[in-house]
Amino acid sequence: MRIATTQLTCVPADMAANVRQMVALAGEARAQGAELVVFPELALTGYELDALSADPGLWVDADDPRLDAIRACGIATVVNCAVATGGERPAIGTLVHGADGELITTYRKQHLYEQERGVFEAGHQDGRFELGGLRFALATCYDNHFPELTGRGAADGCQVHLASSLYGTGGGAEERARLYPGIAEDANLYVVLANHVGPAGSWTGCGRSALWAPGGGLLAEADADTAMVVTAEVGPAAL
Repeated sequence: MRIATTQLTCVPADMAANVRQMVALAGEARAQGAELVVFPELALTGYELDALSADPGLWVDADDPRLDAIRACGIATVVNCAVATGGERPAIGTLVHGADGELITTYRKQHLYEQERGVFEAGHQDGRFELGGLRFALATCYDNHFPELTGRGAADGCQVHLASSLYGTGGGAEERARLYPGIAEDANLYVVLANHVGPAGSWTGCGRSALWAPGGGLLAEADADTAMVVTAEVGPAAL
């Protein structure tokens, strides 16, 4: 299977504008032969915590019509966004839809970073799905700093680890460069990172969305400045 990862500069709290960007990137991924495309953390709105706290209209559920254009792209999508929980706070949720637009699974970020804890509800279950003969594990940004979470994916028979994230310039870029190939090496998984590039809330995304092979070898990597798609072949032969 060919998998695509993306990076973009989100328009703050403008879901329609960000959906248009995501549809364009999904189209590029499909044109490159990808069957699955992964987007960064909170890609629908950008990492705009104040806006997400103040405006429940920026929260979505799995069948939200504002996602119709993404679901209609003809490629499986991994979209991270603020997901309504039925309570006073949303979750940082990942919605996985198949190429036919049908919901495959949802996942809620379990490990909330410092400033997220007053805005979101944490999830309590791991995310898994199967597609194209492969088994996938889901994680969101700070989740990936917990080896027990990534290790459970490998122990559960997953072959590919998908990480929708936000890493900024400076120390965040150094952390990104160390952490994700380390997961690929330690857990013997393909690892797919989707990151922001440019302004993202109070951060500046460092880009470098990438895919690593089991063992930690780099398969493909985006640049540090541009909204773009990169793809790589993923399969059981290397595991």
